[in-house]
Amino acid sequence: MMDKLKKEINERLIELLNPIKDGKVKEAMTYSLMASGKRLRPILFLTVLKSYQCDYYNYLDIACAIEMIHTYSLIHDDLPGMDNDDLRRGRPTCHKQFDEATAILAGDALLNLSINVLLNVQMDSSLKVNIANRLYQASGIDGMIYGQQQDLYFENKIATLEELKDIHKHKTGELITVCMQLASMIACIDDYQTWTEIGFDLGLAFQIQDDLLDVIGDQNKLGKQVGSDLKNNKSTYISILGIEASQNMIDELFQSCFEKIYTMRINHGLILEILTFIIKRVN
Repeated sequence: MMDKLKKEINERLIELLNPIKDGKVKEAMTYSLMASGKRLRPILFLTVLKSYQCDYYNYLDIACAIEMIHTYSLIHDDLPGMDNDDLRRGRPTCHKQFDEATAILAGDALLNLSINVLLNVQMDSSLKVNIANRLYQASGIDGMIYGQQQDLYFENKIATLEELKDIHKHKTGELITVCMQLASMIACIDDYQTWTEIGFDLGLAFQIQDDLLDVIGDQNKLGKQVGSDLKNNKSTYISILGIEASQNMIDELFQSCFEKIYTMRINHGLILEILTFIIKRVN
């Protein structure tokens, strides 16, 4: 199922990129957006819809908008003024492949394009406004960008465990959570709060996995540099808790997700497939 959704997302992303005026920025947008990513966030969105037996294909462009936002954030996160990374999704980062100015513009353009793509989705206007409001709150200054701000603030500083959770609730958790929230809004089922709790548990587990993989992961398999947290003097779950306690926290968070999933009247197997895929990143 995940492979089919990924294929449909990739095909639609190419269609949405095609009409853009040719030039270096379009090349950089295409280079980063069509790199070999997992498409986890848009797949989560479509799978939750499918778990409610909704015709997910009608909302494929919302999934694409989510992926554009995620990719823009990665392009900017890799810049010299941020994490200064050289490798992303198994190849040179956007600013390394092109140049810093082009990478900034490509990120800006993807965020802008995501808005236009969402506005052109054929659906009830009031629901579209609510979806746009929630999506850009989650990715904005009180959401993902706030998390990035705090992540930078705590470089070369020691963060407490609660401060670290706050960083990653926003930097990672918001965009994962909003995928599930939007799907529940479209399905018109009163599961919004449950998906919110699942999303933040999943986002935190995902981030702790990333911290763990930065220490023990294989760079060739991950497609990005390992050891960057240490290089950037970042506080991580590994530096605060150690490897074993961090893995225990991951297990507890996934167990919490499983328990909450079974409280809802959905096709549980579809969601469990994604969770199993994520768990296997470090197992």
